[in-house]
Amino acid sequence: MRLLVAAAACLLLGSALAASQLGDWLEKLGLDDVVSVDDAETVAGLKEALFIGSENAVMQTGQLDGYFRDEVIKILLPENFEIVEQGMRLIGQGELVDEFVLSMNRAAETAAPYAKEIFWGAIKRIDFEDARGILTGGDTAATDYFRAETSEQLAVAFLPVVQRATEQVGATRKYKELVGRYQSVPFAQSIAFDVDDYVVGKGLDGLFYVLAKEERKIRTDPAARVTELLQRVFSN
Repeated sequence: MRLLVAAAACLLLGSALAASQLGDWLEKLGLDDVVSVDDAETVAGLKEALFIGSENAVMQTGQLDGYFRDEVIKILLPENFEIVEQGMRLIGQGELVDEFVLSMNRAAETAAPYAKEIFWGAIKRIDFEDARGILTGGDTAATDYFRAETSEQLAVAFLPVVQRATEQVGATRKYKELVGRYQSVPFAQSIAFDVDDYVVGKGLDGLFYVLAKEERKIRTDPAARVTELLQRVFSN
């Protein structure tokens, strides 16, 4: 059995490995206790897919306009701020609303790259039972796994980044200016929300949405399976 696992691992890596290297590699992937070649390939294939999918999702959301130009994940004003937006546009202050929306999206784009290491940590913890459940689950089973395993950690990591970004790109200032001008209008209601918490929440929603889209591509589109290992595992 040891020889079979070694042979499979060598095939997956595309080169011959010394026994010590093989052991290190299996341990790093969490496969040192596998019981069959199929198990090792299943876990390795899933982890490779998740590395690729999460890398693409972080790259897409973490670039300039990654949120702002994507109409699905673009961060807009909260629903209870519709009256503020309408009021500001009626008095010719729509530009200030637009600037505030842009600044929130810029903050989310700044925070997105910090998800990469957290995603990778979750990937390394996946064992065969996790992998089997994800592979046989729905089209977004891996994304659902990530959401359950990383949401709390991501929120903690994102918050200080977003706080710095909202200060640097002026989101907080724009928000205060927006609310201040709105509340100067006679009979305006008092409305407030935590900008940083809101951007973190919406930023994570957008990140998981893009990750789910990447996962669906690998599951359903053979062209998205860019390695031999992905082709073997997901074709089954």
